[in-house]
Amino acid sequence: MTSSAWTDERLLRELAPEVLRSIVRRYRDFSAAEDAVQEALLAATQKWPKEGLPDSPRAWLIQVASRRMVDHVRAEAARRHREQLVVSLIPLDEQIGLYAESDDRAADQDDSLKLLFLCCHPALSKTSAIALTLRAVGGLTTSEIARAFLVPEPTMAQRISRAKEVLRSSAEPPGSLTREEFKRRLGAVSHVLYLVFSEGYAASGSALLRTDLSAEAIRLTRLLQQLVPDDAEVLGLLSLMLLTDARRAARTGPAGELIPLDEQDRSLWDAQAIAEGIALVSRALGRGSVGPYQLQAAVAALHDEAKTTEETDWPQILALYRLLDQMEESPMVKLNLAVATAMVEGPAAGLACLDRLESDPRLHESHRLDSVRGHLLERLGEVGRAADAFRRAAGRTASIAERDYLLLRAARLAEMRARPDTDR
Repeated sequence: MTSSAWTDERLLRELAPEVLRSIVRRYRDFSAAEDAVQEALLAATQKWPKEGLPDSPRAWLIQVASRRMVDHVRAEAARRHREQLVVSLIPLDEQIGLYAESDDRAADQDDSLKLLFLCCHPALSKTSAIALTLRAVGGLTTSEIARAFLVPEPTMAQRISRAKEVLRSSAEPPGSLTREEFKRRLGAVSHVLYLVFSEGYAASGSALLRTDLSAEAIRLTRLLQQLVPDDAEVLGLLSLMLLTDARRAARTGPAGELIPLDEQDRSLWDAQAIAEGIALVSRALGRGSVGPYQLQAAVAALHDEAKTTEETDWPQILALYRLLDQMEESPMVKLNLAVATAMVEGPAAGLACLDRLESDPRLHESHRLDSVRGHLLERLGEVGRAADAFRRAAGRTASIAERDYLLLRAARLAEMRARPDTDR
């Protein structure tokens, strides 16, 4: 792929959510709008390499998608024997605010949060709503969403397709949000933002980080926090993002290689983001009811407050993960619990925790279990088994940077094993 082709592909990915928001706002039909935008993106991949980038790629995509929507509206009107277009069927004052007539870029971006709530329609299951919004607002591919949910890609593709069909056939269009509806959708929206941030912070392919996704997730979470300033879990979510993103500059080396947390140059961490994150989680924890995002933010704060790896308060982190494990059934929490257990009680205790996760089907395709196992085996002195675990993990990760890191770790251990042991 040429440099210009790669740039165009990245540009299309960045523009897709903005164009979708604009088309949804105009035509009020999410499913048809997404189909129209996908057709516009396909047209761009065919025309732009030959004709060059238009002066305004975003306006070009909106125009093409709008034409597709007009064709769709006309076909629907004819099929239903109606004289008016579908665009006029839903009263403007019944919408949740998605359909303001302004076409400027800022208005499109401000509509991002409202589109999130639209995708979290009560007719959808929570998992389907999350998957759909990751596609529509986060701009993630089906494979990226499948990896975030730890399910096969065909399964996720079917889930997204069914979600679109549910929205299309829903008896009630997404109208203005009542207080009860807002509260009911808040958890799903928060989880979507968490997954978008996580995908941006642990990107697949050649890029270890996708700052566009993580920055967008932080921006949207700030907007959400402004809507519910007293919600402790939203405060915790924003804190978690800031405390994690604060380490971004130290997470990669000069060649883009992965640098694990215990080897990072902590002087590169963003002190301002850490201070804001700690203030937010302190404010959240002081509100009484404690939830998963607050606990994860508290763990991140303990890492960020430690001046060195050795000064990290692992006993407190272990206690927080044990509490988090009681709150939610998550294989990722159990993996982190195993790491914290190893840091406090020794690698053998951590490996015992991992053994109990072997039968969890959600981890069968993930590289994380073998990656953690490799680190704990290395600490235990089981060099050969550790190298094997790192190689298995490298074969499963979708991140090139993580793969290279794991293979390098395995190679170093294999070299160490091959050297004569002069101490014997």
